[in-house]
Amino acid sequence: MSGKLIIFSAPSGAGKSTIVHHILSCGFNMEFSVSATSRAPRANEIHGVDYYFLTAEEFRSKIRKNEFLEYEEVYPNSFYGTLRSEIDRITGEGKNVVFDIDVLGGINIKKQYDEQALAVFIAPPSMEVLHQRLINRGTDTPEMIAKRIGKAEFELSFAPQFDIVVVNDDLDKAKKQAESLIRDFLSK
Repeated sequence: MSGKLIIFSAPSGAGKSTIVHHILSCGFNMEFSVSATSRAPRANEIHGVDYYFLTAEEFRSKIRKNEFLEYEEVYPNSFYGTLRSEIDRITGEGKNVVFDIDVLGGINIKKQYDEQALAVFIAPPSMEVLHQRLINRGTDTPEMIAKRIGKAEFELSFAPQFDIVVVNDDLDKAKKQAESLIRDFLSK
């Protein structure tokens, strides 16, 4: 059955994006949900592929018109959200939708779609391992890593609100577990 939603949320560094990329290659007739943002495109980012780039006023207008499933103002005038039209487009093509989304956004989508959505939380095996992964990525300053760890502790407190928690202590094992969960969910 098509038209189901698969939500992946996790703290930064838990392996969520890697698992989502794997899932997209598994032949589940699914498409990635492209988020909207009011921030400026970065080099090589393409409208409609990486994000739907909107001005802050366009974003606010869509909020007033209830065009978002969920959204957040991350910084003043810097919005991120999921357009209802994106979900309607994908499910209208007979496909399932996969999300790589923040924890609160994932919970909000799950509440709206209930049994039509599977909410998967990817957890690190420990905060120490997560900290080391963030260091090994080499993309953040020590200050940013400290912020990400603080946010991770907050995000982990929401894990019980998800349908399933996959502990990513072994990436191949976590990919296989996620694949099995989705196969079971889509067969219902």
